[in-house]
Amino acid sequence: MAAFANRFRQSKFKHVFGKPAKRDMCYDNIRITKSSWDSTFCAVNPRYIAIITDAAGGGAFIVLPLSQYGRVERDPPLVTGHKAAVLDIQWCPHDDDCIASASEDCTAKVWRIGAESFSSGFLTDPYRDLVGHNRRVGLVVWHPTVHMVLLTAGADNKVLIWNVDEQSILCDIDFPDVVHSCSFNWTGSLFVCSCKDKMGRVINARTGEIVAEQKLHEGAKPQQVVFLRDGRVFSTGFSRMSERQWGLWDGNSLELIDRQELDSSNGVLFPFYDPDVNMIYLVGKGDSAIRYFEVTEDAPYFHFLSMYQSSDPQRGMGWMPKRGLDVSTCEIARLYKLHQRGLCEPISFTVPRKSELFQDDLYPDTCTDAYALSVSDWLSGKDSEPVLQSMRPSNDGNALHPAPPKPLVAAAVTSSASSPAAASPAVTSVPAAQAKVQQQQHSSTAENHQHYAGDAVEKQQPIRPARDVPDAVVASLQSKVTELTACMTELRHSMASLTTENEDIRRRIDQLERDLAIRLKGQQQQQQQQRQAAPLASADIEDEDEDIENADGDQGHRIVFSDGRSGSDSTTDDDDFELAQG
Repeated sequence: MAAFANRFRQSKFKHVFGKPAKRDMCYDNIRITKSSWDSTFCAVNPRYIAIITDAAGGGAFIVLPLSQYGRVERDPPLVTGHKAAVLDIQWCPHDDDCIASASEDCTAKVWRIGAESFSSGFLTDPYRDLVGHNRRVGLVVWHPTVHMVLLTAGADNKVLIWNVDEQSILCDIDFPDVVHSCSFNWTGSLFVCSCKDKMGRVINARTGEIVAEQKLHEGAKPQQVVFLRDGRVFSTGFSRMSERQWGLWDGNSLELIDRQELDSSNGVLFPFYDPDVNMIYLVGKGDSAIRYFEVTEDAPYFHFLSMYQSSDPQRGMGWMPKRGLDVSTCEIARLYKLHQRGLCEPISFTVPRKSELFQDDLYPDTCTDAYALSVSDWLSGKDSEPVLQSMRPSNDGNALHPAPPKPLVAAAVTSSASSPAAASPAVTSVPAAQAKVQQQQHSSTAENHQHYAGDAVEKQQPIRPARDVPDAVVASLQSKVTELTACMTELRHSMASLTTENEDIRRRIDQLERDLAIRLKGQQQQQQQQRQAAPLASADIEDEDEDIENADGDQGHRIVFSDGRSGSDSTTDDDDFELAQG
């Protein structure tokens, strides 16, 4: 009965579907890295997209504004400060112009991206240079609530937590093996990591003390872990028979809650977690499918929703934060897929709704770019949840969108940046940070509406009446235009569904015609074979009759009698034989 109920479980995300962007809205001609390191190779925020590229004699990654679609120029703006290949990149959640990178040159660097950063063609001077590992650095993770705190993991079996502004190490943690992935909890007081020794560990982020450890998956391939909003831990890995698995664990003790097998592919599964609606998108490296699930508190905990399928495998993937989505189209997620041949394709996941009003159930309050704590407050033992903002559009009906990139001077470490005032900036309280965010959003709404709303702006433009037309007539015309727009939208959806049904029927008819042709051809061949075999059978019968006659004729000797009769010795009687002798 429980399985029956689970089969028909209600969910508002059950019909989420993904739609790839058109070719002219993609990013093409990018020399994507060929590194075998298990990373997503792509990082996205509401302003920029960064992709690790293949560079000779060093490491580099490309940074493009989101609005710069199309074919990338021959000499694109590259960040080329590393001396070896770049392995991982991640944008700062509290500053859209700040990005961290990890490299094989044993360093992690923090960069600031501005309008003049690439005036000379390449950005080579980092904002901060974090030198603390003695082997390659393969992972960078920003703290979710504290300003300018970064976690780095290297092949020297160390995890370092940095105060980026002061370029100092806050915590140095040794591990028995290489760390593959890390994830902070909702408040940033703990983080979970998966190691090459198949163990998962929950660590106190301030002291480095191990809170809990447990073997997650039996397979030897890399495992990925992520802290859920409610404190549980989600993991992906492999079984002893190299089957891909997912697991759900208690965040305090790492006791197993549930673990299931997914499939038998060999690509590492990267989970992208949406804490607002508890959805997880699983992206397999080398796969051509994106599966998305919903996590609940009750068994069976993990519910499959649907799957986005394409024909091209994915080399890497980028995840857009919720504040960068378009709420006017009911977009709940956007992934940036890296193809094998240098194409970056945005994939939008939407929930179909007929109403054009803001959908409160789809968009709970989400994380903003304001930080909640300073480094000193966090080290003193304070914990705070991330600062949240509403995604509801403003009063004029325009969706809230991030402000365009602000002009910044080319990033470089200056004396003023290293001063104590710059190293430890003043931190406002959480309500003040929220007020600051709302003020920035309201001031940039009118400016951003024309850039992001697109066709929706044209639909919402009021009708310009003549001077003699009454206001009541204008209002009725506007209402009719709104009704016609809604009817046109429904007609488009109906035509799309009819087109899909017609294509399915056409495919079925074609398949039936092919099957019928094959059957008719087989019957014709069978009849032809029967016709060819019939004359041969009659000729064989005639030959057998002749053989029988010849055999019968050879059994007796022919005798000529005196009266002119003739016969064989087997057919004559004794009187005739005596007469013949006389």
